[in-house]
Amino acid sequence: MSKVNTDSNKIQELLTRGVENIYPTREFLEKELKSGRQLSLYTGYDPTAPTLHIGHAITMRKLRQFQELGHKVIMLIGDFTGLIGDPTDKGAARVQQTREQVLENCKEYQKQASVFLNFSGDNPVELKYNSEWLGKLNFADVLELTSNFTVQRMLERDMFQKRQQDEKPIYLHEFLYPIMQAFDSVAMDVDGEVGGNDQTFNMLCGRDLMKSLKQREKFVLTMKLLTDPTGKKMGKSEGNMIALSDTPEDMFGKVMRWTDGMIVSGFDLCTNLSSDGVRAVEKELANDVNPRDLKLKLALEVTKAFLGEDAAKKGQEYFVSTFSKKETPDEMPELKPSVYDVSMVLMEAKICKSKSEARQVIDQGGVKINENKVEAKDYSAKVKAGDIIQKGSRFFVRVK
Repeated sequence: MSKVNTDSNKIQELLTRGVENIYPTREFLEKELKSGRQLSLYTGYDPTAPTLHIGHAITMRKLRQFQELGHKVIMLIGDFTGLIGDPTDKGAARVQQTREQVLENCKEYQKQASVFLNFSGDNPVELKYNSEWLGKLNFADVLELTSNFTVQRMLERDMFQKRQQDEKPIYLHEFLYPIMQAFDSVAMDVDGEVGGNDQTFNMLCGRDLMKSLKQREKFVLTMKLLTDPTGKKMGKSEGNMIALSDTPEDMFGKVMRWTDGMIVSGFDLCTNLSSDGVRAVEKELANDVNPRDLKLKLALEVTKAFLGEDAAKKGQEYFVSTFSKKETPDEMPELKPSVYDVSMVLMEAKICKSKSEARQVIDQGGVKINENKVEAKDYSAKVKAGDIIQKGSRFFVRVK
């Protein structure tokens, strides 16, 4: 067992950096961390897509802080809970996945997570799958577990209340999801759990169940979410996900499209910049520094933290040459369209999903032919072989 580090500065960083809430209290967890006892804790990741994303990375970075202090970290793959899907923030029930889909989705998770977590050495992160215990429960076991919760408690969840107001169905299996997640804590007999603040309800259910079945005080640490100014989180559901499988060019470019209001939280949650450095960024913004300059630094730091320094420089060079200097990239897809007009090129190149979307983008001034903006309503603007069609700042196609 590795030696536990009780350095006060590192503990304070762990307790504050990106943290939303700590249950039962911050003082409780601080006392545990200073005790010198090795704590066990986990975060669960349901395989709902074939790649982890930036939201997952936020919790992994916090897990790494625990690991570096010598505590026992578990990365839990929700291969059983993933069959149902977490109803958190959902206006309707998730489409259930097959076991084959779930297992296919998580094939690369450990490799991607290894950017942040160490799966070898004296204190390796342990990889577990919750089908190991949830798949063995019989109906009597499930009934016993559900007796620890009330319908009223489940209906406390905001999205269930919203569905009731909208007269949308709430399915019984969705009630079972937080109970299954709660049982993960019991089955692994952990001291604590880390997750996004949108997981608070589920994690507190685990805290309640640990008290009932193990007579133990489980801590819960919730992380702030990376959200846009409207409160929408970055992730699969919102369609603005930065995947850990993204290329350096894509990752750098996606960060550059974040709003100015996300700069400080981006540095805080997604980079290795020190807490003092983050506060300095906040002061620079308050002093009218050009947000674009800070965003360039943010994109470099995010890409470096996720993909490495060489990849970050590559992403930066591509962005500067392609977008900052208004140059077109050297390499781009090529297309021989069935009809040589701009709308057809946009649709057949899959830059736009339909002709109506292409027309909408044209009307908004978002389409160029050879760097010349296509005028509104000019949906049939003619193109020829060798022309470069551009949508926005990232999508290019060369006509064959």
